[in-house]
Formats: sequence, C-alpha cells, structure tokens
Amino acid sequence: MDIEEIRRRKLLELQRRAAASRMTEEEQQALQLQQQYEIQKRKILKQILTEPARARLARLRLAKPELAAQVELQLIQLAQMGRIQVPISDEVLKSLLEKLYEMNRSKKREIKFIRK
Repeated sequence: MDIEEIRRRKLLELQRRAAASRMTEEEQQALQLQQQYEIQKRKILKQILTEPARARLARLRLAKPELAAQVELQLIQLAQMGRIQVPISDEVLKSLLEKLYEMNRSKKREIKFIRK
C-alpha cells in the first residue's frame, strides 16, 4: 500500500466516525425530547386522573401499550377542551374504555369471497 491509499482509508474512517457521532447526537436529542414529552404527559395525567384511574391506566399500559397511549392522548385532549369533568374517576375511565372497545369491535373488517 502506498501513502495515498492509507490516507484515503483513514479519511473515510474519520468521515464514518463523524457521521456516526452526529447520528448519536441527533438520537440523543430525540430521546431527550421524547422523555420531556413523557414527563409532561404524566404530569397532566396526574392532574386529571384519580389514583385508581391512574392504576387502571397503568395496568392497561402493561397489557396493551398502543391502546393505553391512544386513551392517554384522548383523555388529555378531552380535558384540555373541557369536554370531560376533571378529575376523571375510575368509573368514568372504565366507561370510556368500554366505549372504545365497542367502537373498535364494530370496525372489524369482513372478508367476502366472490365466486364466479
């Protein structure tokens, strides 16, 4: 190998490392933003939910994380718009979850086979 080949390889390696460090910085910023968002979401939920309702939502988060995230966002939006009475009790949360379950259940897709 000549000196130019070694220099070119070193330069490529340095560029790769620089790109990787930029990616990690961007990932770290995204992670920090996500953590801040989660902290704010938890604060709001703590204000609008009673203790038993928060416990029910935590159990739901363990079983079905996607559904729990959807419910959390809907609860926050409803509370901010003033469409639901704050604090939300466990019974109210339970009825909301039942309504969501019924809505999702009715949206079930049917597959029809057409024979010719």
